[in-house]
Amino acid sequence: MSRQESDSDDDDNASQTTEEEQHAQPPPPAASSAPAPRAAPSIATSREKPNYQLRHTIRGHTKSISAVKFSPDGTLLASCGAENIVKIWSPHTGQLIRNLVGHEEGLSDIAWSSDSVFLASASDDTTIRIWEVDTGLTTKTLRGHSKWVFCLNYNQASNLLVSGGCEGAVRIWNVAKGRCLKTLANAHLDYVTAVNFNRDATLIVSCALDGLIRIWNSSDGQCLKTLAETPDALCQHVQFSPNSKYILSTAHDSAIRLWDYQTTRCLKTYTGHTNKKYCISACFSVTGGKWIVSGSEDGKAYIWDLQTREVVQILEGHTDVVVAVATHPTQNMIATGSIESDLAIRIWTDLGPE
Repeated sequence: MSRQESDSDDDDNASQTTEEEQHAQPPPPAASSAPAPRAAPSIATSREKPNYQLRHTIRGHTKSISAVKFSPDGTLLASCGAENIVKIWSPHTGQLIRNLVGHEEGLSDIAWSSDSVFLASASDDTTIRIWEVDTGLTTKTLRGHSKWVFCLNYNQASNLLVSGGCEGAVRIWNVAKGRCLKTLANAHLDYVTAVNFNRDATLIVSCALDGLIRIWNSSDGQCLKTLAETPDALCQHVQFSPNSKYILSTAHDSAIRLWDYQTTRCLKTYTGHTNKKYCISACFSVTGGKWIVSGSEDGKAYIWDLQTREVVQILEGHTDVVVAVATHPTQNMIATGSIESDLAIRIWTDLGPE
């Protein structure tokens, strides 16, 4: 994605700070070139807190929303839910652009190709569809999962797709041919709830309701690492950081964790939200400050400072569980989606310092 490319240097710096903090080094001082403020704040900090405000409330879904995703070029927002339709919106106006119709049952996940031309969707009808978004037509239907398809993601080149199913299998697909290249039949013992390629597509991370996070070699399908959450922390969302050095996971103990997967150590834990029942996503925000963004079962979305783990803003407005969050690739914009009885997508933009 464009965000991964354009922000990789900054993210490398942030990641180095993450490692440095583990060795109890003091935080770096504020840049000396900046003029000293006349009235210093009570706690010295070089970070501005975000100031996200509601920009649009989008309605149109008739059943619980499961995923919202910005296109990599930032012009579109896709959403899906328990009805069998994918919706394409303008995040800037909040207007519906088109419906993608063809699945026979509800949808759990969607993923954009890196050129923003195609969208993949994962359905309870056991298929994956590849859509050409401008025309609204299905270009490929991928069949192979024996149960509901719960999650999927493209690699950066968008020639591969990885998917996870409720039978516990992870599948790697050749997108152009619409053919399954490899099946990790017993990847997990329970629903596979998230799958993600690293930046060069050499690795895949997956997680499932069996409580395990696994790292796979994408070329031969070998399991390289297994990270285990605590018994009461069933993992239900996982992804690589933009620089692919770390893994972010969410779990049912109301905690989000940042892992160094090479050492299998948990580096940071983010708390304050509520997550005990639903599969709630979290994501990185790197367009402004370095934040972690997540939904919550209390009807709010939470933003943490990636380094300090402090909750820096809470987004209030939804009236039911916020299960879906996404960050815009280039602008300080967040999309959130909620289940019944809310059924709304909300677009938030950062207005800058108050």
